[in-house]
Amino acid sequence: MMGSQEDKMLQHCTVCGGSLTPHLLEVRDPLTKKSFSIKRCSGCGLGHTVPQPQNMSPYYALQYYGNRHGVTLEHCIRRRLRFVASAVRPKTGKRLLDIGCGDGSFLLAAREKGWDVMGTELDSQPARSVGLDVRESIDEIPLTEPFDCITMWHTLEHVRDVESTLMQTAKLLKPNGKMIISVPDNGGLQAKIFRGQWLHMDVPRHLYHFEASSLNFCLQSAGFAIERQWHQEFEYDLLGWSQSALNCIMPDPNVFFDFLTGKQKKHSKSIVLVNIVLGSFLTLLSLPAVVAGTLWGRGGTLIVMARVGR
Repeated sequence: MMGSQEDKMLQHCTVCGGSLTPHLLEVRDPLTKKSFSIKRCSGCGLGHTVPQPQNMSPYYALQYYGNRHGVTLEHCIRRRLRFVASAVRPKTGKRLLDIGCGDGSFLLAAREKGWDVMGTELDSQPARSVGLDVRESIDEIPLTEPFDCITMWHTLEHVRDVESTLMQTAKLLKPNGKMIISVPDNGGLQAKIFRGQWLHMDVPRHLYHFEASSLNFCLQSAGFAIERQWHQEFEYDLLGWSQSALNCIMPDPNVFFDFLTGKQKKHSKSIVLVNIVLGSFLTLLSLPAVVAGTLWGRGGTLIVMARVGR
């Protein structure tokens, strides 16, 4: 584990102040091989990665990035645009903010659909290089031009201060504006079965671990009310099953996932080949599990649409 001084910094929930109790004692970061624990709030149920490193740069090294969706990128963008279309009725407005926009692929597609787009990203240069207005933090977004829709695609679990982020977001929405948030579902079947081997645990980059009740609490505390929920993002859920199963039986984690998303890591060709063969087989076997998790409301991903107000 990392230094005990940092470990002591999180004895209470950063959202509700409740006491933190042990949930998973040892979860290994697949990039650095360092171990962390996950504690759960006895009050709101929010999971906290412990310790939370003060300097996160070593955990976002170059090998973390790559084609984040691989061959499914276009499908992912189309699905997310459908979520936005279901949230904001036609002719009610066309201003969209994507918090944690990455390379801006989603914003570019939204702009082609007629949206006036803006984004935030810590490393804003890739998105700016393709002509997008991207700021490095929410603090840089002017309050004078509020948005009809704000999206956070797998971003909230990465932020240092969940409550402050959500409260700032609420101020940036128009009175009838909608926010769409997607996070890994720590209350889903995958998280329950695979625990520390779950692909989407991803400590310490995922500082927080949400399930439906804890996300609802965080949103309500920031003045939001949830209107709709979904329980699947297909490629996240599918790879969540197959890669997590591989993590339980193979010595090196996430090799299949890294291959699919183009992340460069030093593995022998034989190891990569074995993971491709087994991973492909397990992916096919996982299709019924994805359907079951979705129908039961216990998928690998939780997506919510919320508005400001009770």
